[in-house]
Amino acid sequence: MTRIRRGSIARRRRTKIRLFAANFRGAHSKLTRTITQQKTRALVSAHRDRGSQKRNFRRLWITRINAVIREIGVSYSYSRLIYDLYKRQLLLNRKILAQIAISNRNCLYMISNEIVDCKESTGII
Repeated sequence: MTRIRRGSIARRRRTKIRLFAANFRGAHSKLTRTITQQKTRALVSAHRDRGSQKRNFRRLWITRINAVIREIGVSYSYSRLIYDLYKRQLLLNRKILAQIAISNRNCLYMISNEIVDCKESTGII
């Protein structure tokens, strides 16, 4: 019987894992056991932080919209604007409203004034 050289599949698996951890520091990119532990930690962190990133961006957008809206009038706030938008069935999400608030404040002023004027003319409070 001829001798069988072992380990080709295992080596291929380890090489694939090493490519994932190539830019990790120290033993985290050298030792196979440590690489697998770090890979699972990295993937868990990535999965967890995708959700928190969405939450953080939503908070940022709300803060930006609220800052611009409160410059219009003391009694007008972010929550009133969103409520009025939903009531008028205007489909503008928070990301778009925040971009409008940063790039073109006058446009956001026009949107809010249009909503307020419509409320006053129809008698809706």
